[in-house]
Amino acid sequence: MTKAAHLDFHSNIPEEIKDDTRKALAFFPPLKNIEIEFLFSNDIRKSVMQAQPKFSTMFRSRTRRSYIIKISRNFSLKGKETPIHELPEEVLVGWIGHELGHIMDYRSRSNWNLIYFGLGYLFSKSFFMKAERAADTYAVNYGMGEYILATKDFILHEAGMSEKYISRINKLYLPPQEIIELMEKVPVQ
Repeated sequence: MTKAAHLDFHSNIPEEIKDDTRKALAFFPPLKNIEIEFLFSNDIRKSVMQAQPKFSTMFRSRTRRSYIIKISRNFSLKGKETPIHELPEEVLVGWIGHELGHIMDYRSRSNWNLIYFGLGYLFSKSFFMKAERAADTYAVNYGMGEYILATKDFILHEAGMSEKYISRINKLYLPPQEIIELMEKVPVQ
């Protein structure tokens, strides 16, 4: 692609979430020149959002890979379908920040390691847990701790999620106390 075609690597953000997405992206300067496609999807299983490398760029060098963040158009809030963009701003920014944390993790991996990672993510619960915790850690280390906490609090206490889903979140993702401990280690900018 020509340099002119890449003046804005994040120009394809759905209008409804553009401000929140740009706010989250601002925390990640290393992603400024990385092509990331944000798109609404109706087929994300067991998730609200999902970050992944674009398959067509999997075998490029780390610096030339492109990524997709799929976002559910709707969220089940207390049993009622709610458009994702109607979630509280800090929650949506935190959720997007978590997905950007995944992209930071993917960028650190070689092509073969990324393939191994993908298989582990699909088939190993402990691998899945490490990946989700790594994404939260990246987001916190880039200054998004308050947003990640807001998102966790919303999911655990305000969204009206099932006990089964809350139990899954508690097992697989960083708990709020660990996020606070990570935040205390992040240098003030």
